[in-house]
Amino acid sequence: MANIKSAKKRILQTERKSEVNRSRRSEMRTQVKLVEKAIESSDIGAAKEALETAEPKLMRSAQKNLLHRNTASRKLSRLSKKIKSIKT
Repeated sequence: MANIKSAKKRILQTERKSEVNRSRRSEMRTQVKLVEKAIESSDIGAAKEALETAEPKLMRSAQKNLLHRNTASRKLSRLSKKIKSIKT
């Protein structure tokens, strides 16, 4: 355990930020899974709708440094590519 006051403060700040980041990462992953689930069920409408809700979560995650911006873009690109490949 830290003895210096500033180190104690940093520990508290890190704990708070970690909790927020864990929540954001979980929400982002949930949204991506919902898109993938809709793609598996071959429901184009639901997949597009799910992608519309997942896109801001992914980009916000990149903005908050939970993901690299290229990773977020790649995930979006691959999901949209899968949606386009669904046979009607």
